[in-house]
Amino acid sequence: MKSIRNSAVRFFLFVGVAIFIVTFAMISVEARKHHNSRNKPHKHLKGKGSNGHNAPDPAENIPAPAPAPLPYHGSYPARSIIFDVLSFGAKGDGVSDDSKALLAAWKAACKVSGAVVEIPAKFEFLIKPITLQGPCMPHLVLEIDGILLAPPQAGAWPKSGLFQWLNFKWVHDFTIQGTGKLDGQGSAWWGPSGVYYIQKRFKHNPDMKPTALRFYDSHNVTVRDIKIMNSPQCHLKFDSSSGIKVNNITINSPESSPNTDGIHLQNTKDVEIQHSNIGCGDDCVSIQTGCSNIHVHHISCGPGHGISLGGLGKDKSAACVSDIVVEKISLQNTLSGVRIKTWQGGVGSVKNVTFSNIEVSDVKYPVIIDQFYCDKKICKNQTDAVAISGVKYDRIIGSYSVQPLHLACSNDVPCTDVDLIDIQLKPSSDGFRGFRQALCWNSYGKSQAPLLPSSIDYCLRSESESVKRIARSHAEHSCPS
Repeated sequence: MKSIRNSAVRFFLFVGVAIFIVTFAMISVEARKHHNSRNKPHKHLKGKGSNGHNAPDPAENIPAPAPAPLPYHGSYPARSIIFDVLSFGAKGDGVSDDSKALLAAWKAACKVSGAVVEIPAKFEFLIKPITLQGPCMPHLVLEIDGILLAPPQAGAWPKSGLFQWLNFKWVHDFTIQGTGKLDGQGSAWWGPSGVYYIQKRFKHNPDMKPTALRFYDSHNVTVRDIKIMNSPQCHLKFDSSSGIKVNNITINSPESSPNTDGIHLQNTKDVEIQHSNIGCGDDCVSIQTGCSNIHVHHISCGPGHGISLGGLGKDKSAACVSDIVVEKISLQNTLSGVRIKTWQGGVGSVKNVTFSNIEVSDVKYPVIIDQFYCDKKICKNQTDAVAISGVKYDRIIGSYSVQPLHLACSNDVPCTDVDLIDIQLKPSSDGFRGFRQALCWNSYGKSQAPLLPSSIDYCLRSESESVKRIARSHAEHSCPS
């Protein structure tokens, strides 16, 4: 009897172990199947005629089931629908014109909330001047992981494309991101041959050259992580826009490349530019008229002309700039450090500006206000000027190669309420041949130690009520309070 009981126990133990093994194996198989399905290459949505396939034209009103959301494959949100330019006929060989494929992918993605237009890695796409236009559905992303190339020769650009290369118009809630780069291939525009071509073709505007990446009338836009290089002129421009965020981008062109501003703002408000490296042939960041509530911080600048407000007031125009904060900036071997430049004869105001925690290394002019700005050999003297007030310089330290501080304010409209706090600037070499004295012309405010050179301490004049009235009258004439 005991033997029978032992046999029964052994039988049930055997059956239990077998059931456990089978169950575990089934779970493992299902887990592997799920893992493999998540890691299969995703199928891209295709446009009409792409890669030889007869895919439906997304513009046609043909009833079709909604596409299934694709898995997460990058920094864009999960469940995003991906529109790969290769699926719309792009070759990605760097020679074929892939402009139409990019435009087709954009138009298809524009209709889908949270869509991603993908420029895949390991490909080069030649793109001619193009406008990618909204309004689109919210949260559209342009993921640039490959390389976008502009036409390499100035003569290959159509007349209509001489203002910009990639033009984004009327886009809202939009992001450009990725590990790739945009190459403007601008060297043909910088030399004598490019200048001759422009002057011959466009006699009315001989200075016309394309901006690499431009946003017009666009809002809640983010540009991050990408690299922009060798633009014919300005690299990244925002015009008549708001809610702009620029983060962790790299801009690079030679010091000798003319007028190649890094980031250019005009008629734009509510902007944050941060944690980026910019080297170019002009201003690393240029803030023009119509800009307010701008925050620029943690920027490495050089080569270039520094961080500039202006030039403002050209051709007797009105300029209004306010509420600007520039802080935690590093500048190396630049023409200027932090600069405000205005043309004679302009009107309007620059007010409520702070430059703080600025480190300069071998910068020619670390601190500049220049109200006699002129880009010609001779400019006519004029009495009107953009009124400058409420400008604070706080903790500007490092070395200079020409002059530590140069505040040249208008003869007729003084600069008022200027603060110089903790300015410590030394000549950049023992063989220094520049100016050791700070210059303050018709500029009023106060200074606070430590100050080096010591001439900064007695550079500014003490303000009077009459001086303030003159400045206010010019500012209130053209700019809203």
